[in-house]
Amino acid sequence: MLGEKFANPEFLWLLLLLPAIGYYLWWNRRKLTLTLQFSSLRVFGNIPPTLRERLRHVPLALRLLAIAVFIVALARPQSVSDKQNISTEGIDIVLELDLSGSMLAEDFNPNRIEAAKQVASEFIDGRTNDRIGLVVFSAESFTQCPLTTDYPVLKNLLREVKNGMIADGTAIGLAIANGVNRLKDSKAKSKVMILLTDGVNNRGEIDPITAARIAATYGIRIYTVGVGAQGEAPYPVQTQFGIRRQLIPVDLDEKGLTQVAEMTGGKYYRATDNRKLKAIYKEIDQLERTKIEVTAYKRYTELYGGWLFGGLLAVIAEVGLSMTVLRKNP
Repeated sequence: MLGEKFANPEFLWLLLLLPAIGYYLWWNRRKLTLTLQFSSLRVFGNIPPTLRERLRHVPLALRLLAIAVFIVALARPQSVSDKQNISTEGIDIVLELDLSGSMLAEDFNPNRIEAAKQVASEFIDGRTNDRIGLVVFSAESFTQCPLTTDYPVLKNLLREVKNGMIADGTAIGLAIANGVNRLKDSKAKSKVMILLTDGVNNRGEIDPITAARIAATYGIRIYTVGVGAQGEAPYPVQTQFGIRRQLIPVDLDEKGLTQVAEMTGGKYYRATDNRKLKAIYKEIDQLERTKIEVTAYKRYTELYGGWLFGGLLAVIAEVGLSMTVLRKNP
């Protein structure tokens, strides 16, 4: 009866005037009441009040009730039948993050790992109904967070990942296989992996191409992102004099990452700085949004008619009682 929303909720503020209206009506009725003067009312002291006396304030209460109901009708309560019409087709996404030692290189600000975590966090903020999971890897791979829509928990787990959690190395094939295990039983309309790395597969029992072939059989699309400046990148090295930077070569298997992406219907990207990395994730975000379009239909049903009818009944009841059983003389 009240509905899920009001078309004109500002009119509900008029309900705050009801106490003042009630007092005004009561005072007017009191002024219209004629009084008879007696030398003493003591003789009437033991007479119990009649039913009419007990109900004398009912017409005033009915009038206030009618005013309140008319105010609610003026605010136009509505019911929303969107549950029957909205078709939800979510996307399941697994973010895969390289934690190998080379990800500490400082060609990104402050380094590759922190830059990747920041951009991934912003990517998560941009999603709404999709399930997102997190897989990390270096020499081995494990699931940091399974597929979830609890984005605050996911971002906290993303914030905690760091180099040194796993033995050093780059097991790209294992990371893809781990992501496949998370997505293969998914009922989502679209299944996506976003794999970020700065190296060449050198660890693990499965190679990236074989893992990508398996992913393709499950309809999983892989976007691969290679990070690293062109040529060499500064890398922090601990010495007896403190941390010093030395240049290390950027060794990135772009050919392999491109092949993995193309085999699964995805795309390979190369990020050389923070700005480029953000642009890549933004493009992936837009690509996946355009593939799944959800059209929402909302139908609003007006409910004010019932409130108007209820208000009219209260008015009729007030007038009827005031002119019959609760009539005052004069």
